[in-house]
Amino acid sequence: MKRCTRCVLPETYPGIRFDEDGVCNFCGRFKGVERLQQSIKKYRVRFEKILAENKRVGEYDAVMAYSGGKDSTFTMAVLKKEYDISFLALTLDNGFISPKSLDNIRNVVEGLGVDHIIYKPRMDTLGRLFLHSAKEDIYSRKGLERASSICTTCMGLVKFVALRYAIESSIPLIIYGWSPGQAPVEASIFRNNPEMIKTMQAQFTVPMKKIVGDEVDNYFLTEKHFNMPERFPYNISPLAFLEYDEDKILEYIKLLGWEKPDDTDPNSTNCLLNAMGIDIHQKRFGFHPYAFELAGLVRAGYMERDEAIARLDEKTDPDIIAMVKKKLDSAI
Repeated sequence: MKRCTRCVLPETYPGIRFDEDGVCNFCGRFKGVERLQQSIKKYRVRFEKILAENKRVGEYDAVMAYSGGKDSTFTMAVLKKEYDISFLALTLDNGFISPKSLDNIRNVVEGLGVDHIIYKPRMDTLGRLFLHSAKEDIYSRKGLERASSICTTCMGLVKFVALRYAIESSIPLIIYGWSPGQAPVEASIFRNNPEMIKTMQAQFTVPMKKIVGDEVDNYFLTEKHFNMPERFPYNISPLAFLEYDEDKILEYIKLLGWEKPDDTDPNSTNCLLNAMGIDIHQKRFGFHPYAFELAGLVRAGYMERDEAIARLDEKTDPDIIAMVKKKLDSAI
């Protein structure tokens, strides 16, 4: 398979074109590391200003969308220690969190002294949503260029459950542990507003209601929430403007009692469901759902190209996929 000679995007990636040197059009639009560093400084200043204006105005300073993976663990730890942020950590249990990751979650929140909620939607509803996501295209193709359909379903629930908590408790910030490849610096800070969120929410609720009906209403915003625009929080992805180095991140969080799970695929440090999502996405669309993220990390100098290619080429464990499928089938 032909790949960009600078990043790792394959010839099967939607909208890709190569120049005479084999460099893709996405790399061609990249403005360079020096310009990136300027943006990083600007956004860090903006974050610190927003934090100063919103600290201690709600029950907590921030909801942390805490998956238990390496990036969300590092994000929460750095912000807690260096910025004294008061967190409510929120973990959505999709039924497939690695057992080791559950240990990591407990060790980290207790070690950091962070209040923590595990939110577990009913498994029969999740099972129907995940299985339907695996079999049918329920989202736009554009939305699936950066994540599998299964992960898109799961993350939609995470985002809106976190948003409900933030609005209901007047918490001014929602923090995500997205890598710089998932949330580039230009998208790392934005203020939610009702009009934008209504449009985004419909992209999830319309297809989900066709599968499970009004059961999904418990996970999304109601008119009550939309009538409180002053409570709509900022979404912030700090790894885009903080130091991002995977080796240093792993060393840092190891001191918190975090250990890397050995039962997940190479692109996840918390979720068993991810392997099935990757496998289905590659078969359906012909490219790895992490290709865009890893290409962004390579382009910005956060990861070596060879390492990114190795992650994309590593096969998913068929035993994990079989276990996930069996659990989903039994849940519905």
